[in-house]
Amino acid sequence: MAHLFEPFKIREVSFRNRIAMSPMCQYSSTNGFANDWHLVHLASRAVGGAGLIITEAAAVEPRGRITPQDLGIWSDEHIEYLAKIVGLIHNFGAVAGIQLAHAGRKASTAKPSKGGKALDESQEGWRPVVSSSAIAFHKDSPVPQALTIEGIQQLIQAFVRAAQRSLQAGFKIIEIHAAHGYLLHQFLSPLVNQRQDDYGGSFENRTRLLREIVTAVREVWPQTYPLFVRISATDWVDKGWDIEQSITLSQQLKSLGVDLIDCSSGGIIPGINIPVKSGYQTQFAQHIRQEANIPTGAVGLITSPEQADKIIHNGVADIVLLGRELLRNPYWPHLAAKQLGYDKHWPVQYDRAWL
Repeated sequence: MAHLFEPFKIREVSFRNRIAMSPMCQYSSTNGFANDWHLVHLASRAVGGAGLIITEAAAVEPRGRITPQDLGIWSDEHIEYLAKIVGLIHNFGAVAGIQLAHAGRKASTAKPSKGGKALDESQEGWRPVVSSSAIAFHKDSPVPQALTIEGIQQLIQAFVRAAQRSLQAGFKIIEIHAAHGYLLHQFLSPLVNQRQDDYGGSFENRTRLLREIVTAVREVWPQTYPLFVRISATDWVDKGWDIEQSITLSQQLKSLGVDLIDCSSGGIIPGINIPVKSGYQTQFAQHIRQEANIPTGAVGLITSPEQADKIIHNGVADIVLLGRELLRNPYWPHLAAKQLGYDKHWPVQYDRAWL
C-alpha cells in the first residue's frame, strides 16, 4: 500500500507526495484580485513541501463571492497575478490547483472577522443573490432569486470561462466547489432545491447542473490535466443529501471525466449538530473510494503525521488535504517526513544545521 510520501500521478500530472493544501478563504482581495498576501500564503506552503497547493475558492462571477474580499477569476485581468503565483508554486516543486466556486444564497456577507452577517448594497454587498430556489439561508439572510433556465446556462458558461482563464494562468488542477452549502450544493440538496423543472425534484434533476458544468469544463480543460470535485458527502440531516447519493453522484462524475472526489460535509443549513472530532470525515472518503471506485481526498481535523500516513496506507483515501495544520505550520510536510522516517530534504537554503 502507498504511504504519505510516495509520489502520486493522475493523468499526466505527478505529485511529489500525498499532501495537499486545502482551499481556505483569505478574505484579502480587492475586486477579486490576488495580491502579495496570496503569493506568500500559497508559495510558502509549496516551499514547505506539500505536493498540491489549491487556492481558496475563486468566484466565477462577482455575485458568486461569499464576501467582497473573496478571490475571483471572472475577468481576464485576474490572470496575470495568479500566473505569477502559479509559477512560484511550480518552481518550488508543488502542483498548483484552483478551486472554482459560486456562493449562491450564501453570498454578500461580511468576512468572518467582521461578523459574517449579510451585507446590503450600502455595505459593499450586492443584490440579488441567487440559488436553486427562493429560500434564504437563515432569517437574517436575503431571499435569493431562483436561477432561471437562461441563468443556469449563463452560470455554466461562467465556469467554462473561469476554467479557460485558469489554464492561461498555468494551473494544472481545477477543483469545482459543490460543497459546504454553496450554489452547486444548493442544487444537490433536497433541503434547498424545491424546483419543479429539469433541475429539481429527482436525484437526476438535482445533480444535473453539476454534471453539466463538469461536462462543459472537461471539454475545455486539457485531457492531460486532472479535474477534482469537492462535495459535502452528507448534510447531517434526515431527508437531506447523504452518503448514498454521494456515491452514486461520484460514479456519474467519474464517467464524465472527474478524477478525484474531495470529500467534505455539511454547510447546507445553519444550526446542525455535527459530530466534529479528529478525522470525522475520513469515513466518507473511504466509502466513496471503495464503492464508486474513484480516487478520493480526505479532509477534516487531520493533524498528526501518523494519522495522515495511516489514511493513505490503509486505503482510506489517495490524498490528505490539510487546512488548519498548514496554517499553523507551513513546513508541516517536512517535519512529518522527518518524524515518519522518510528521506525528505529541506530546501537547501534551510540548512539542516539549523533544524
